[in-house]
Amino acid sequence: MQSIIAKNGCETPEPVKAQVKGSIPSWLQGTLLRNGPGLFSVGDSQYNHWFDGLSLIHSFTFGNGEVTYRSKFLKSDTYKKNVKADRIVVSEFGTMIYPDPCKNIFSRAFTHLSNVIPDFTDNNLINIIRYGQDYYASSEVNYINQINPDTLETVSKMNYRNHIALNLATAHPHYDDEGNTYNMGTAIMGFGRPKYVIFKVPADASDKEHKKPALRKVQQVCSIPFRSTLFPSYFHSFGMTENYIVFVEQAFKLDIIKLATAYFRGVNWGGCLKFDKDDINLFHVINRKTGKVISTRFYSDAMVVFHHINAYEDDGHVVFDLIGYKDGKLYDMFYLHNIKQETDNFIETHKSFSQPICQRFVLPLNVHKESPRGSNLVTLKDTSAQAVMQENGSVYCQPDTLFEGLELPGINYDFNAKKYRYFYGSRLEWTHIEWKKDNCFPSEPVFVASPGAVEEDDGVILSSVISPDPNISPFMLVLNAKTFEEIALAYIPTSVHMDLHGLFIPAATGSHAVGEPIDRRINPEKPPGPHENVTFMMSWGPEIGC
Repeated sequence: MQSIIAKNGCETPEPVKAQVKGSIPSWLQGTLLRNGPGLFSVGDSQYNHWFDGLSLIHSFTFGNGEVTYRSKFLKSDTYKKNVKADRIVVSEFGTMIYPDPCKNIFSRAFTHLSNVIPDFTDNNLINIIRYGQDYYASSEVNYINQINPDTLETVSKMNYRNHIALNLATAHPHYDDEGNTYNMGTAIMGFGRPKYVIFKVPADASDKEHKKPALRKVQQVCSIPFRSTLFPSYFHSFGMTENYIVFVEQAFKLDIIKLATAYFRGVNWGGCLKFDKDDINLFHVINRKTGKVISTRFYSDAMVVFHHINAYEDDGHVVFDLIGYKDGKLYDMFYLHNIKQETDNFIETHKSFSQPICQRFVLPLNVHKESPRGSNLVTLKDTSAQAVMQENGSVYCQPDTLFEGLELPGINYDFNAKKYRYFYGSRLEWTHIEWKKDNCFPSEPVFVASPGAVEEDDGVILSSVISPDPNISPFMLVLNAKTFEEIALAYIPTSVHMDLHGLFIPAATGSHAVGEPIDRRINPEKPPGPHENVTFMMSWGPEIGC
């Protein structure tokens, strides 16, 4: 695994043309941006965790049946400081950095004191997100870096705290049909009572002429107090329907005392997360137009959630699909000493790894105090999910299992917050329409709809594929989303590194973008059938399937 995941990547700053085998649809025009860790050592120093690597941004540009590729490291302050020092000098998720012993005592003392309240890295390696018409490399801290989506140049560093009271924010916002962006963050230190914050950035917030950031028009939707002041929930994403935000306050928690003392105790930030298997997960449902939180206390058994798939409203219920784990051990797998094992040893070592389970929860909105205790309040006929009224008036939720062993989910984003049939993802299995190629590793699948598409699966699936085999060049895979038939492989004549998440930006005409204002809706004469979430998936290993 080391040969393709944990090695240092390199830039391809100028566009290179891919060799296309097959035929790229003429309507597929735009740029797929991808982000992920790409540099794991600087000088003689090395990171400990895969999620520490310095951000490497990739672009795959489609037009006139051709594909061009380029990549650049995000020129964050963290990147610049590390390169200048020729060693890692900024702490990351799994790597805590201490002062150079050669520094004088005053410099070392200042460094120690400045870490009482940590100033997080701006190494934004997780995703590419949009606020207004501005694009940013993002992670889960208070910093984001604006990039030029055409050249991949780093434009400027932004601090959420200059616009809204946040210490942390997700890298997985939602976009509504008008192009507004919704996101969530956490206010831990220096902003009054600790709380979770939901906010909105309007679609028209950018002012490129005067170079004013879109975040200047940020609007707080609501705030939710922590249920435990010293142990706020970790969250990587959230759900959104036409009228509601769904937030899972989970039993996977951040230990605030440990975070504040991590530097002095020799603990990295990743070590400040803990899973409490004896706790519960709370489901908060917030009206995204009024900011009012529904008062019913919905809860489930403890689990860990990283990615939401989709959410929608159906006959007085909020239905939301997510990927859950039975424990919090996923991050441990990605320490580089684990990844650098030979594949067979890696598999053997992590056989007890808790598989991701795609689950559907259903929350009835019309819960009354007089509802019979012990009764299932879910009245939908196309799910086995339950919401059982308890003696104390709370509602215990049990999910419907949709699929086991899938991560990095994607959908046709025109159907985000709407009833839907299909989702796509990477199959996490030591290895059903199926695509396969031996010894190849695909990235997160991205759906791009055909122009004028009405049916949910009318479009293509894009995935960047790499291989440890030096005889197999990296390539962009283009699949027919209906059949999973291979439409084209665009071979890239340079090295490409494994990534995490990204965003498709269409050209002025042609394909449709995630989060772009749309005028298409589900055809009311051909709505999604009951319980028809057919799952196409991509295999995390030698095979890709569904």
